[in-house]
Amino acid sequence: MRYFFDEFVFDAERRELRRGTDMVSVAPRVFDLLDYLIRNRERVLSKEEIIKAVWNGRVVSDAALTTRLNAARDAIGDSGNVQRLVKTLPRKGYRFVGRVREEQGSADPIIASRPVESHRLELPDKPSIAVLPFTNLSADPEQEYFADGIVDDIITALSHFKALLVTARNSSFTYKGRAVDVKQVGRELGVRYVLEGSVRKAPSRMRITAQLLDTATGSHLWANRIDGGLGDVFDLQDRVTESVVAAIAPAVEKAEIEHAKRKPTENLDAYAFYLRGMAKLYQFASQQANEEALGLFYRAIELGPDLACAYGRAASCFARLKADGWIAGTPDEIAEVARLTRKATELGRDDAIALAASGWALAFVVHDLGAAADLMERALVLNSNLAEAWRFGGWVKCWLGEPEAAIERFARAMRLDPLDPRMGGMRSGVAHACFFAGRYEEAAGWAAMALQDNPSFQPALRIAAASNAMAGRMDQARHSLVELRTLNPSLALSNLKDRLGPYQKTENIRRYEEGLRQAGLPE
Repeated sequence: MRYFFDEFVFDAERRELRRGTDMVSVAPRVFDLLDYLIRNRERVLSKEEIIKAVWNGRVVSDAALTTRLNAARDAIGDSGNVQRLVKTLPRKGYRFVGRVREEQGSADPIIASRPVESHRLELPDKPSIAVLPFTNLSADPEQEYFADGIVDDIITALSHFKALLVTARNSSFTYKGRAVDVKQVGRELGVRYVLEGSVRKAPSRMRITAQLLDTATGSHLWANRIDGGLGDVFDLQDRVTESVVAAIAPAVEKAEIEHAKRKPTENLDAYAFYLRGMAKLYQFASQQANEEALGLFYRAIELGPDLACAYGRAASCFARLKADGWIAGTPDEIAEVARLTRKATELGRDDAIALAASGWALAFVVHDLGAAADLMERALVLNSNLAEAWRFGGWVKCWLGEPEAAIERFARAMRLDPLDPRMGGMRSGVAHACFFAGRYEEAAGWAAMALQDNPSFQPALRIAAASNAMAGRMDQARHSLVELRTLNPSLALSNLKDRLGPYQKTENIRRYEEGLRQAGLPE
């Protein structure tokens, strides 16, 4: 008897396991274990039953069984974490859950290598993802509803990311209960990425695992495990959704940027130029990198005049250049930022990234705080899991003179994206908010953390000098000021206001000036 499953042919008579035309080396006892699991795949097999059949009733330790089981999974491209083909049911036993086709006779390598024909969809021109049904690893069938609910929430939350094409639930759930190859899923659904996971229930705890895979290579891009109590299942479900979605969007963006970097320049389209611009934008300490990013966003706009996020990112480049003192914010620059943000908001009414990036530039360069605050709120309504909208919104709240609200927004941004390369900017934002709330030592601490990420970040150096001075720590204040003046020798109290954000309350500007005056900034 031959058993066909996934990419494998299991020939019980010849005692051969093939993957396509390749023979897979399997130890005899491991082959017997696979044989027994596949033949009895319609039911759960207890540990005792497996030992009796495979080891002829000999005394076998749990460790020996686990070792053979792991080897069997490894031979067929499975693992204990994923359990696509061999499923463990705690305190119940094991079951082969892969979809199997049986044929009489010996395996022909030519037949074994013949691919199963399936409909192939072309990849879209932007990142695409399918969220497969999570596997319920618990003995409790009620957990199927919980697992399906998590997937529903993740699909809905990911669909709020305008840059992502997310496969609808009806399509992704056709794979429920099936052992699938992510490469095949990619071909059939026309997606570059697949998110899969599992749910396991203990007496009072729940464990959810998730992993993001590239369908072209089958490689892992991201994986995580989330544990929680069962006291409030819905709260746990929300926490899982937020954690997964907040990690997936940056992981996909990073992978897409790497794809764009490998493309020949002559084959780049508007979105590829946009991604290359993002790669440059993440090189924060360099004026040249920011200017190159701006040029790439303009190229993306030239090739794709309706690409709203490119307009928003181009506007944010001006804000970044102004924040580090690389441009002064001339009338022409202000007019260009106003033009870019206007186009971004007209074209991207439902694009949270375009709105958030535009809002920050509109506030910092054009000084239109009211319009900027509205854009931030609209961005968060569209996508409450967008860390950038919370981060930019924190700055707007800070400039409006609402430090506690600013701290809350920065905290939400850092929780949503704890590995964001812009973490130093968020910590600097908390430092500013704490400073204006009169918590100078706390502000100095946050500024120090921001400078660990980027020692040349001028806003963090400014607030470090001012905060330490107001806290009476003059040595630290003077040290920060020396570093700041080395980077920006022309900085003085007379032109400080041009470097700061559009603070609405004059007392906040005066407090900032006083802190830097005490630190030694000349008139």
